[in-house]
Amino acid sequence: MTIVLPVAVRAAVVDHAREGAPEEVVGVLAGHRGGDVSTVERALRARNAADAPRTRYEIAPDEQLALLEQIEALGSDVVGFYHSHPRGPTEPSDVDAGRAAWPGHSYLIVSLAGESGDEPTDGPTGEPSGEPTDGPAVGSWRWTGERFREEAVEPR
Repeated sequence: MTIVLPVAVRAAVVDHAREGAPEEVVGVLAGHRGGDVSTVERALRARNAADAPRTRYEIAPDEQLALLEQIEALGSDVVGFYHSHPRGPTEPSDVDAGRAAWPGHSYLIVSLAGESGDEPTDGPTGEPSGEPTDGPAVGSWRWTGERFREEAVEPR
C-alpha cells in the first residue's frame, strides 16, 4: 500500500502542525483512492475540537460534513485524514486506533519530535517512545477496520 504525497502538500501539513504545536492539529486529505495506491491532491485544515487537544484530535461533525461536501464538489475522494503528534512518534497511538472509523482510508501522522530537541513521547503520560529525528517526520497508516497497516509515503 502506498500514499502519494506531493511535496507541496507535505509542506502544508507540516506547516499546520508547526503552527498548532504544542496542540495536535487535524485535517482531511483529498485526492483519489485506488486499490493499493492513493494519491493526495490537497490537505484541508480542520479545527481540533478535542477536549484535550494536546493529546487528542477530533473534527466537529458539522465541520467534517462541510469538508466532505467541499471535497465532493471538487470531484475528489476522501483519501484519509492527517493529524500531528507534536512530541510523539509517527506511529498511531491506541487512542488513534480506537477512534479510527474509515476502513481503507489513510491516516497520516506528522511528528515534530525531532524539532523539539526533546525525547519523543507517546500519550498523555509522556512515556518515552521512539528515537529523535532530524526535523519533522511523516508516516502513514491504512485502517483495515481492525488495525492500522503502515503504508509507504511516496513524495512527488
